[in-house]
Amino acid sequence: MNQFSALSADTHDAAFDSRFTVPGMRCAGCIAKIERGLGGLKGVEAARVNFSAKRVAVRHDATLDEDALVEALLQLGFEAQPASENPLADDDKDTRRLLRALAVAGFGMMNIMLLSVSVWSGAGGVTREMFHWLSALIALPVVAYAGQPFFASAAMALRYRRTNMDVPISIGVLLATGMSFYETLTGGEHAYFDGAVMLLFFLLAGRALDAMMRGRTRAGIGALLGRMGKSASVLQADGSTRRVDAAGLAPGMVMLVAAGEALAADGEIIEGAGAVDNAMLTGESAPEPVAVGDMVHAGAVNLTAPLRIRITATQCDTALAEIARLMDEAGQSRSRYVRIADRAARLYAPAVHSLALLAFAGWMMAGAGWHHSLVIAISVLIITCPCAMGLAVPAAQVVASGALVRKGVLVKDGSALERLAEVDTAVFDKTGTLTLGEARADISLLDADARRIALGLAQTSRHPLSRGLAASLQGAGIVPAAVTGLHEESGHGLVGQFGGKIVALERPGDAGSNLATVLRIGDRTQLIEFGDPLRVDARETVEQLNAIGLESRIVSGDRADSVAAVAHTLGIAGQGGVSPTRKLEALEQLKAQGHLPLMVGDGLNDGPALAAAHASLAPGTASDASQQAADAVFLGERLMPVALAIRVARATMRVVRQNIGFSIVYNVLAVPLALAGMVTPLVAAIAMSLSSLVVVANSLRLARAAR
Repeated sequence: MNQFSALSADTHDAAFDSRFTVPGMRCAGCIAKIERGLGGLKGVEAARVNFSAKRVAVRHDATLDEDALVEALLQLGFEAQPASENPLADDDKDTRRLLRALAVAGFGMMNIMLLSVSVWSGAGGVTREMFHWLSALIALPVVAYAGQPFFASAAMALRYRRTNMDVPISIGVLLATGMSFYETLTGGEHAYFDGAVMLLFFLLAGRALDAMMRGRTRAGIGALLGRMGKSASVLQADGSTRRVDAAGLAPGMVMLVAAGEALAADGEIIEGAGAVDNAMLTGESAPEPVAVGDMVHAGAVNLTAPLRIRITATQCDTALAEIARLMDEAGQSRSRYVRIADRAARLYAPAVHSLALLAFAGWMMAGAGWHHSLVIAISVLIITCPCAMGLAVPAAQVVASGALVRKGVLVKDGSALERLAEVDTAVFDKTGTLTLGEARADISLLDADARRIALGLAQTSRHPLSRGLAASLQGAGIVPAAVTGLHEESGHGLVGQFGGKIVALERPGDAGSNLATVLRIGDRTQLIEFGDPLRVDARETVEQLNAIGLESRIVSGDRADSVAAVAHTLGIAGQGGVSPTRKLEALEQLKAQGHLPLMVGDGLNDGPALAAAHASLAPGTASDASQQAADAVFLGERLMPVALAIRVARATMRVVRQNIGFSIVYNVLAVPLALAGMVTPLVAAIAMSLSSLVVVANSLRLARAAR
């Protein structure tokens, strides 16, 4: 339990933050139940569910501890355990289990349906009984295995005198299977094994799709924290050094960071000067000069000379870990469709139970007998199964996501399409987003010999500008000169000899740009400038976004002058020199003004903003953490996929509304027929399956949406 703020000096007035992993959360109703149940406890200030991570964050006072909150969750019907400090996603065991259950249900359904064809065709007597027994031999183990995700959830809820959406599903499946087995034992005419297994298959299909899409949303924070150095060389009192894992570092230690090494902690430079690649925090592609007294952060890469750094913050206290926490908290927003599902889920289980019970009691009172009355009650339970409603959203999302994949847009969170359809403002980072994020050298002023010498020098360096210069020269077909005696001089550059002359790639003077280098050949010098060109369709994309109702702007950590130049070129507003925290504040301010912002960014510094925005996209060249924090990733050098994603998302939401409308109409028509005894369990399962197929067929129209 971590104390994160004190409200007063009194211990009982202190606010604490506890986080729990709750793997049993299955639906929107679980979210509402947990938040209402915990929120009503004395001493709990707020409870918030992060459904994609299956986590619950509880803010409470000192009168409650973690054990009490775990017991409270158990009383609500959910097993829980305290979450670790590292906010990583749970593994994919649950998804694999659902996929195995789906495969088993699919196998059983296909084989039982083949056996049922003979019964439907009029087989009677011994032949019918044989097919019923064969169906039973397949169905009983299939139901026992494939039904576990529903049975376990329902049992947990009932154990604590609660109910959830899995309770009526489990009752319907078990009653249909039990009744079918009774019919088989007594030589009855009808068995409904096919209906029970078909029901499980379609339910598992929807649940597996949902689990797969949610599972992709939680890897970003792990990728972010993985950027920190895993260990560091720490200076001992006797002047020697020893290698210490990141977990063993502490403030006050002095670490020695070699050129090319990633920092494992935050700290202050006490000896040395050079340049660091800090793009993951600032988004700036140019190396950042550093010297004694400057602060540097975990995850930055030392590019040039060795540095001695006194550690000021380690692991969970670093700037990088703070960005991870911001991403974890900001990613817990709740969509409109989830809130609607909350309300529907609260009504579903009691409504279905009541209908089935009324059907059974009504037909018993009418003299139909327990057998016929129970068959009708089972039919009501099956026909009201929310398969079509459950597939209404994920089916459309999966088809639309597939269409976008073919156009180079990878959507990794199903609910992202809903949010993308609603955005009204586009907020862009600059470097790597509106621009290509690559330093490209202007070699037009270099003669042939200078180009060969420059490539001979640049190809031996890991410096970003050297790599950019080498790429430009190699792209022009230049053959490198055989430069000898190559060595790097701290704070100056790369030096060697060619043709009896000293040749070098040096930093410009103090007034020079960070996106330039000087080529020295003997006494002659030549300034080589670098640029980061705009994506070829950046202006066209901004115009299209404007045409569909989105205002565009730039909010970037890059230098204010470079941001202003790009903003002027594109004809939009721009703000530079913005920290990750201020980016997040800018997004929150837009939302406070009633806007629904789209964030498009590529750097690790964009992570919190990508997670906090109403919707977000990142280019394929973005950092791993930014790609994972974003709702979607677009590939290639074009920016137009941003506008395409919004158009497809809006089409998807239209189809979702159509699917939901059809599902409502289906229930309005089908439930009275089941209550009237005009539907058998098999017909109910077929009707439920057909309603699902209609929803899927309507969703398939979205395959053309990205054309």
